[in-house]
Amino acid sequence: MVREARLDPEVEIIWDDFHAEVNVPSEQLRQWLLTRGSGEEAFGPDPDLDLPEPGRRILAVLRKRKVDLTPEDIEVMREAITRIRELAADRPDRGAADDEWRHALLDLGHDVLVER
Repeated sequence: MVREARLDPEVEIIWDDFHAEVNVPSEQLRQWLLTRGSGEEAFGPDPDLDLPEPGRRILAVLRKRKVDLTPEDIEVMREAITRIRELAADRPDRGAADDEWRHALLDLGHDVLVER
């Protein structure tokens, strides 16, 4: 019989909150970040290394299992939750039509056009 490892209840809450706020699948986020990070110069040999921050760190967490989280990953999740909630609360008059605001949220893995 395999037992599921018990995690700190706070980590469970952060995990759930993070995945509620980061509503873009990892591959979609990666594609978005590659587009944002491409700029005028070509990518290096490992395009994932050239992804803009903090999106690259968020993407790394999305690719992990809950039991594999490090303290650094938990901090990335906390920061992402906080920043997404702050941006969402500061919704501009134009809402999703405001590209700068929407793109700032997409950089964090949150798409305001995705219904919850």
